[in-house]
Amino acid sequence: MQAGTQTLFMPPDSDAAREFFRHKPRERVEKVTTVPEAIARLVHDGDYIAIGGFGADRIPTALLHEIVRQGRKNLGVSGHTATHDFQILAAGGCMDRCDVAYVVGLEARGMSGIGRKMFEDGTIQATEWSNAALAWRYKAAAMGIPYIPSRSMLGTDTLRYSAAKLVECPYTGIKLVALPALSPDVALIHVPRADVYGNCQIDGINIADNDLARAAKHVIVTTERLVRPEDIRREPHRTAIPFFCVDAVVEVPFGSYPGNMPYEYYSDEDHLREWLAAEKDPGVFAAFIDKYILNTRDFNEYLELCGGIEKLRKLRAVELLLERPNSNQEV
Repeated sequence: MQAGTQTLFMPPDSDAAREFFRHKPRERVEKVTTVPEAIARLVHDGDYIAIGGFGADRIPTALLHEIVRQGRKNLGVSGHTATHDFQILAAGGCMDRCDVAYVVGLEARGMSGIGRKMFEDGTIQATEWSNAALAWRYKAAAMGIPYIPSRSMLGTDTLRYSAAKLVECPYTGIKLVALPALSPDVALIHVPRADVYGNCQIDGINIADNDLARAAKHVIVTTERLVRPEDIRREPHRTAIPFFCVDAVVEVPFGSYPGNMPYEYYSDEDHLREWLAAEKDPGVFAAFIDKYILNTRDFNEYLELCGGIEKLRKLRAVELLLERPNSNQEV
């Protein structure tokens, strides 16, 4: 039957994935580390990575900066809802292939020039999917099955430029899209709070992060704050990602900046506009990346360059005002 014409970057070998997870350690041990150590240990040239959050909300910026800083190359990327995260990786020339649902655009802010150029120049190979299709590919991997049936992409050119296949339903005979399981080598996820073992709680909509954490072979979590395990146990129903999925935990306050962190702080729209403006001139942009990523020691230095605690307090105040417009609470 009909099949997409593009490359399937990650084989949906559910038995191989199940065998890998069978041997992955599940001990309840402390996993707190640093951003440089987590990237050095778990992200390697040629790996396929996936990023949590949605759009510019709850993105693991510190981890992405470190991938650029450590010079990772030839990464595959799941562009599920990628905005500034894709822009960072494009700036570092870190990718050579991408499963595309939403990339290059920074939503209402405009389009990343450096990201768009990769596709125009053919320096990145692309296979297309819908947003739902990529999310359900994670779900199939999390379920331990090789594919999941769907109606998504039927009747569209997205199906043609995907790597999906049409199958016949054994019960009704109708045609469905078989979405192949996607088990990334590494998932990068930012959360509001986690304990030292890797139990994570996410406020608001988590989109596909529950399935992503269970689908990926390795998971690196950055968190706004480390909390006591007993605080996690006090509300177990709020634990979105359990410890046995997680390989490394790093406390990174304001770790989604310049993106938005729901209920914590608003996005820095001025800095995102600065990124987009700098991309228009290669020389200016090279100096921009040197200043903000390559020549910084760590994420804290980046935050200081962007305005430090005063800027961050203002962004927190904006977010709290949006959440509670009639509140007089001090920030």
